[in-house]
Amino acid sequence: MGPLPSPEPHLHEREVDILLDIVESTIVGALLGDGPSLPNLEALPEGLRTRTGVFVTLTVAGDLNGCIGTIEPEDPIGLSAPRFALSAAFADPRLPTLRPADLAELHIEISLLSALSPIEAGSREALLAALRPGLDGAVVSAGGRRGLFLPSDWEQIPDPHEFVDQLWRKAGFHPDAWPRGLTTHRFTTRKHARSPGKS
Repeated sequence: MGPLPSPEPHLHEREVDILLDIVESTIVGALLGDGPSLPNLEALPEGLRTRTGVFVTLTVAGDLNGCIGTIEPEDPIGLSAPRFALSAAFADPRLPTLRPADLAELHIEISLLSALSPIEAGSREALLAALRPGLDGAVVSAGGRRGLFLPSDWEQIPDPHEFVDQLWRKAGFHPDAWPRGLTTHRFTTRKHARSPGKS
């Protein structure tokens, strides 16, 4: 099965509020034509200067409108989250660009990732046995291809067999294959969310 993921970063309530304020103001500013304004790193509280994997997911009236992020801890949370928010709002090639009219029904979700933990699985059955539905995100990669699902994807794909099938499709793997050199990892997330139009 492999080790369980290490805990995700824990932010204090004030730090969560500041992070959501930064992301919301970045999106709203871009929508209203004011242009994005990223915060000064030195002015951020300590929790927002830590580095971890981050994904920002935007929905409008319950429909996915953008999801962009990274599993690698690159920049501090306070800088990476607003950058990914802009990409999710305006540069996710799979989904429509956010419009000012969408603000009233906009829901922002920031997912802070744990470190990746390898899954010791040499077969589809072993992978299914190791994954914890509703808790684990998953990353599979082989031959330069990769597929990733966040833990929140279980909400749309609650059946473990279908979850793995869709993960294989996302990576571009043949549905019945176990690709040569396949690596499998899992992670967990801590989610922080806000609906600007309802606050």
